[in-house]
Amino acid sequence: MKHLGLAFSLLTVPCLAESNWPQFRGEGGLGLGTGKPPVEFSAEKNVKWQTEVPLGHSSPCIWGDKIALTGLADGKLVTFCLNKADGREIWRVAAPASKVEGTHRIGSPAAPTCCTDGERLIAYFGSYGVQAYDWSGKELWKKPLPAPVVEFGTSSSPIIVDGKVIIVADQDVGSYMLALDAKTGAEVWRVDRSEFRRGFATPFVWKHDGIEELVVCGSLWLRSYDIQDGKQRWSARGMARVANASPVAADGLLLVSSWNVGGDEGERIEMEPFEAFAAVQDADKDGLLTLDEFPAGPVKGRYSQIDADKDGKVTKPEYEYVRGMFADAVNQVFAIKPGGSGDITDTHVVWQQNKHLPYVSSPVAVNGRIFTMKSGGLASAYETRSGSPIYQAERVDASGDYYASAVAADGRVYVISQRGTVVVLDATSDKLNVLARNDLKAPVFASPAVVDGVIYIRTDKQVMAFGE
Repeated sequence: MKHLGLAFSLLTVPCLAESNWPQFRGEGGLGLGTGKPPVEFSAEKNVKWQTEVPLGHSSPCIWGDKIALTGLADGKLVTFCLNKADGREIWRVAAPASKVEGTHRIGSPAAPTCCTDGERLIAYFGSYGVQAYDWSGKELWKKPLPAPVVEFGTSSSPIIVDGKVIIVADQDVGSYMLALDAKTGAEVWRVDRSEFRRGFATPFVWKHDGIEELVVCGSLWLRSYDIQDGKQRWSARGMARVANASPVAADGLLLVSSWNVGGDEGERIEMEPFEAFAAVQDADKDGLLTLDEFPAGPVKGRYSQIDADKDGKVTKPEYEYVRGMFADAVNQVFAIKPGGSGDITDTHVVWQQNKHLPYVSSPVAVNGRIFTMKSGGLASAYETRSGSPIYQAERVDASGDYYASAVAADGRVYVISQRGTVVVLDATSDKLNVLARNDLKAPVFASPAVVDGVIYIRTDKQVMAFGE
């Protein structure tokens, strides 16, 4: 661990009311930080501290003088707490998971970010369920849940709203959403989402016109629910097969980004009807399809998604469901105005753009614009109210995939590539203006947090804090 200039900074920084970063993407899930974080930084420049941590993809959850994260250490899933001032680990507790769930080859079983209401800290692992602690690490309650049925692992983060912990468990069989009492862990309500397949997006609370509604991105559909009882408020078509990015809101609009392979026009993955496919490929004529009976190609590459119950046999209903998903999937970034009920697709979608979309990285909206980053380092910015491009698919000269979601502070946008390059964009310019490319020389999957002028970034093995 390095502590560079810490004593000096403690003496020179004035006493200000502290901000917090209580969930994935901070206050309200908007990705908007506070203060003036540095534009340029590295392991040698503007670094306040850096400390080694267990492997994991969860992002910092910050309250007061503490930072909470999750990780995998010595084969155990752990929740741990760092001192915000110097990165020193304060406590660590393990989840009593009997088995660690499988993940994507570059994934992590410690992907969901913790959330807090200031009093309780909530950690969620697909391998175990939900645990609540106080900020000293004392367990307050726990709620075991079955591991989601998806071989890529769990990624959707919990949030707290109106005294309820919200868990979205979209999976290939038995999807649901759960509201737990934040004080006790008791179930408040449960919503069946079995029509949805795997999803990894964190739910979002859309605040507008004096109300709050719970918005959940899912396969093919975007849904809104009443926070009090979980009843559905409205739905909108126009989502990809798999939801990865989380929504944001700005200028009175809900802003949603959704992309997945096989959904772009001209590059659609198509499946022929089951009868025609099975007539040729069902070698043993048992009416079921095994992996070996699929010819090589993009459909076979998604066999694990088609075989929803993971029994090694694809039935006609399983096959036809996914065929319909490929046919109906829509890749786009779009805006929704408030006030709808029922199916609002044709009445409340204000604008949409369907090119150069991000895959996992969630957008950020600031200064009347929404910013996205497509893998490969292609940045786009649109006017929030109209969707008109300010610039689109312009190269930032920082290649690679982008899994971390964008954040913004002090008129700048920060977004990090998997390779560990932090691209800093001018959020006020009418053309692409890259202010800095900061190479952390380590892989990054977690989204950063920005609190009181300090940007906290988790790499594969460290948490680093940068501030001027």
